[in-house]
Amino acid sequence: MKNVFIHETAVVDEGAIIGSDTKVWHFCHIMSGARIGSNCNLGQNVFAANGVIIGNGVKIQNNVSVYNGVVIEDEVFIGPSAVFTNVINPRSFIERKEEFLPTRVGKGATIGANATIICGNSVGEFAMIGAGAVVTKDIPAYALVVGNPALQVGWRSEAGASLEFESGLAKCHLTGQTYRLSKNVVVREE
Repeated sequence: MKNVFIHETAVVDEGAIIGSDTKVWHFCHIMSGARIGSNCNLGQNVFAANGVIIGNGVKIQNNVSVYNGVVIEDEVFIGPSAVFTNVINPRSFIERKEEFLPTRVGKGATIGANATIICGNSVGEFAMIGAGAVVTKDIPAYALVVGNPALQVGWRSEAGASLEFESGLAKCHLTGQTYRLSKNVVVREE
């Protein structure tokens, strides 16, 4: 753990893996089987359960719990108080640890403040989940979704700019990158 900052109030259980240049702030709890990449920033009161995988360059804002079964790929942004679940039908009196459903958040995605990601769903690369949205199904790469349940209202570039497609092509006004839309799938042209 090279150049790792762990605030004195944070609890990092033995066996947790934390990459270099990562910051773990006030009142966080990182369980023993969690793997956190390099160059991450975990804000105040973040919880990472046993078995969680968090990639490189991830920013998790305050008050986010990342439960077993969640995989967060590189360069993801997770806004304050966003919620991940891991059981579709929880009951306090029924043990359902064998029923955890996996959740994957793709590279470069953004999850807005207070959004909820229902387990068993994937958020595609560079997708943008609006603040307060409730994700109840898989979200395509580059999609912009808002509301409860989350509905797609547009497309976003890797830089987060709106993409307006004409004849299947769109250009990011921030970077000049070109994107192609075909059969509701967006790919960045090389």
